[in-house]
Amino acid sequence: MAELDADLDRIIPSSVLPPFWAKLVVGFVSLLCFARSYDGDFVFDDSEAIINNKDLRAETPLGDLWHHDFWGSRLSSNTSHKSYRPLTVLTFRINYYLSGGFHPMSFHVINILLHGGISVLMVDVFSVLLGGLQYTSRGRRLNLAPRSSLLAALLFATHPVHTECVAGVVGRADLLGALFFLLSFLGYCKAFRETGNKEGTHSTFWVLLSILLGTVAMLCKEQGITVLGLNAVFDILVIGKLNVLEMVQKVLHKDRSLENIGMLRNGGLLFRMTLLASGGAGVLYMRWKIMGTGPPAFTEVDNPASFADSMLVRAINYNYYYSLNAWLLLCPWWLCFDWSMGCVPLIKSAGDWRVTAPAALWLCLIGLICRALCSEDNHKRRILTLGLGFLIIPFLPASNLFFRVGFVVAERVLYLPSAGFCMLLTFGFGALSKHTKKKKLIAGVVLGILFINILRCMIRSGEWRNEEELFRSALSVCPLNAKVHYNVGKNLADKGHQTAAVRYYRQAVRLNPKYVHAMNNLGNILKERNELQEAEELLSLAVQIQPDFAAAWMNLGIVQNSLKRFEAAEQSYRTAIKHRRKYPDCYYNLGRLYADLNRHVDALNAWRNTTVLKPEHSLAWNNMIILLDNTGNLAQAEAVGREALELIPNDHSLMFSLANVLGKSQKYKESEALFLKAIKAHPNAASYHGNLAVLYHRWGHLSLAKKHYEISLQLDPTASGTKENYGLLRRKLEQMQKKDV
Repeated sequence: MAELDADLDRIIPSSVLPPFWAKLVVGFVSLLCFARSYDGDFVFDDSEAIINNKDLRAETPLGDLWHHDFWGSRLSSNTSHKSYRPLTVLTFRINYYLSGGFHPMSFHVINILLHGGISVLMVDVFSVLLGGLQYTSRGRRLNLAPRSSLLAALLFATHPVHTECVAGVVGRADLLGALFFLLSFLGYCKAFRETGNKEGTHSTFWVLLSILLGTVAMLCKEQGITVLGLNAVFDILVIGKLNVLEMVQKVLHKDRSLENIGMLRNGGLLFRMTLLASGGAGVLYMRWKIMGTGPPAFTEVDNPASFADSMLVRAINYNYYYSLNAWLLLCPWWLCFDWSMGCVPLIKSAGDWRVTAPAALWLCLIGLICRALCSEDNHKRRILTLGLGFLIIPFLPASNLFFRVGFVVAERVLYLPSAGFCMLLTFGFGALSKHTKKKKLIAGVVLGILFINILRCMIRSGEWRNEEELFRSALSVCPLNAKVHYNVGKNLADKGHQTAAVRYYRQAVRLNPKYVHAMNNLGNILKERNELQEAEELLSLAVQIQPDFAAAWMNLGIVQNSLKRFEAAEQSYRTAIKHRRKYPDCYYNLGRLYADLNRHVDALNAWRNTTVLKPEHSLAWNNMIILLDNTGNLAQAEAVGREALELIPNDHSLMFSLANVLGKSQKYKESEALFLKAIKAHPNAASYHGNLAVLYHRWGHLSLAKKHYEISLQLDPTASGTKENYGLLRRKLEQMQKKDV
């Protein structure tokens, strides 16, 4: 049994050590932590990655998944974030198909189960990392660290920083990436199973399979490819038994013996390193080729430190970000769905007290590295080095060292590095247990940490169940984050609380005066409240800051149209279409402008463009029918109405408009059928009953006309036209009654 396990003897009771029970406990606890999120909504990025992602729909060819990014945009597009995760999107598509639509429960349940499976796998991974790799003569791997692997797996399963990955559906990318990352590592371990771990022997098949699984991990989430680096470190330290410090000392002293170099050559380690390096390089090259147009283009608000002019400022802030990530692992109480837009202000001078954080981080890291390299205890040296490797290597893609990333801090990228942290924490508990007699106190601390973590996971999972709770939970963590205020405002606006939404939008603009999306949404609300002057100022500023912001141009056109500035409105609409050629809503509003100016042909053309781009655009179809009807083009209006109903057969407003046209064309029977169908779909529409009454009036079915006039007036007693027609009908009925007498 490993030394660390002996140190933990009094902390982890031996009664739960059998592998099956250990995995059962870990799996149950991991599910318990995040079970509250099972019936949550789609929140935050889920809308773009799932609901608005056409790659999930059956009509999208499966082949398109390999040419699109995670959000459904073409990788060749300049606006693509280049997040290439086709296998994750494929699982979303399967989810969508099996659940029969966008039902979030099935998506959440899969995420929770994935975390449970990963946590169970961690028992095996930690048993290798903490206890070493050893097989029986029959090829069965021995678990030499049952207590420590159980504790580390429990710490991993209950870590609150995982909530974003588990409770947020888009976190499935990190979960799947982690799953295949671990399978790749365990597969690499199996390369030494049949050989009994004899020096110089390995199974090339398992090494190649491990590389393949690492590639699959990368196709789920980019950082999955880093498993090849972890495999290399594991091979060098555990299989090759290389003492790095001794190696460096021999090189520095020019020792010609260098036994380790001979071991590298004879032990097959160089061959395995070559396979890992060439496999990793080949996969990364293919990944770069698939990206097509180079790295993604991020903005300053996404990652302000990377846009700093001074290299020193960039370095200080990057290190401060690392310290924030370390703090989230150490004390995961302050969690936030987004850390951008002023949440973490830049450190611009050495006098900023926050520079002590990266100094403390590096002091700890250097101390751990020195202990890992200088310890005479081979077991301790291996655990510390592998723990640091698992902590650092999966984090490298998010470190800004090789390329700019699109975030400041992201809790999701800590899913895999947290395994290294849990490993080091377990080692720390073992060291404390060894050097103190108060083992019950340490056991109490461990249980307390696990209990607090479980409680925090449950609370945080509840916050991820809907957007309102999620966004409001961020206000106390990142009060300077403009995006947090924007999202709270947007959530309030969607629920109709416009006054409250205005307050949060204003705060978002105050915190970030260049936040064009907040300006656009605030301008929209002000437009609806008829505060047109301020709305125009905000929208004009938004398009000045971002000239290609098509939505803001369109909204500016709507405001200018309301202000009777028709030429400016037309120019704004045209500019919006210039920047977004396929913009049906803008064509629709342009058509309304032309209709107001009695430019009927231009209006019809604009609305026709709308329906070409968006065939289900009911308002555009309706406006075309009404305009053609009002201008006396009944035959053309009928043709357009029939075309519209073929595309949108259940739209009652289209039925109503076409029924009016047919009635004027004296096609009474067909008109009646459409009116009745529209009324069945929308029985409380006074105008539907009123116009059907007019049809019956013309047709000579006076009793039916009287009935529907009365229903219409009950629904809307103020309708003057209906009152007048009803009065005419009553006089006519009275005259007929007198004649009969």
